[in-house]
Amino acid sequence: MTVPLLKLNNGVEMPAIGFGVFQTPPDQTIAAVETALATGYRHVDTAAAYLNEREVGEAIRRSGLDRSEVFVETKVWITDYGYDETLHAFDKSAGKLGIEQLDLLILHQAFPGEFELTIGAYKALETLLADGKVRAIGVSNFMADHLARLFEATSVVPAVNQLEVHPYFRQSEVLAVDAEHGILSQAWSPIGGITFYRDGSHGSTLEDATINEIAAAHGKTPAQVMLRWHLQQGRLAIPKSVTPARIAENLDVFDFELTAEQLTAIDALDTGVRGGPKPEQITRENFGIVIPEA
Repeated sequence: MTVPLLKLNNGVEMPAIGFGVFQTPPDQTIAAVETALATGYRHVDTAAAYLNEREVGEAIRRSGLDRSEVFVETKVWITDYGYDETLHAFDKSAGKLGIEQLDLLILHQAFPGEFELTIGAYKALETLLADGKVRAIGVSNFMADHLARLFEATSVVPAVNQLEVHPYFRQSEVLAVDAEHGILSQAWSPIGGITFYRDGSHGSTLEDATINEIAAAHGKTPAQVMLRWHLQQGRLAIPKSVTPARIAENLDVFDFELTAEQLTAIDALDTGVRGGPKPEQITRENFGIVIPEA
């Protein structure tokens, strides 16, 4: 299966559907990523804070695929923000992944309480980009005000902004800002997994009546409908699973099309309730994990 490519604002192309490994234990990561690559995924999204970069790299090597065939994305954690610290964070991640050049390196959080370090970290990303150590740079969980502050202090517009986006939390304002500036929005928790494993107060997207009705009309699953919703609205998506059947299901989304009415119906499910932490909750006190050297 060939996954369509989306072009970033610097001309680099990346697969529209990637494979996520958030909360995938290291001892399950190699098998999950190997399965994903064998199924047809060509983009893997990890992060220093997931503590499974080494296993992602090992799975890519075991896959037998040429390095150029796999788009590798990882993220710098807040405890490695600051110019020199982030340059070193690249060395740590590249070393664990066992690769010399990253396809996409992004800042994991806006870290608004110490934003001067965020600016320093992003300037380090700009240096890594200029030096050819990364092919594209971006951010994650940046709201409109964070992007505005970043634009004022830096020169390279992020290629990607990775955000919590699913039918129950669409984040329309920041999606519009991303689009206005040529930033591709990338959805984490794209099928709303966070709505049922962290906060089920407004129910599960997988059991939503509207989504299930649309799924039945197309002979698809609710998860496939939600992934198709992202694709048709121009977003990258990174579903995660360790179950081979689900891994395959999440990639089987290129043989049907939602109608304009169906897209609108899914948009209307937005509750405005965030499942993940608010940006201002990301502080050194709450999330100050130290990323190991090796």
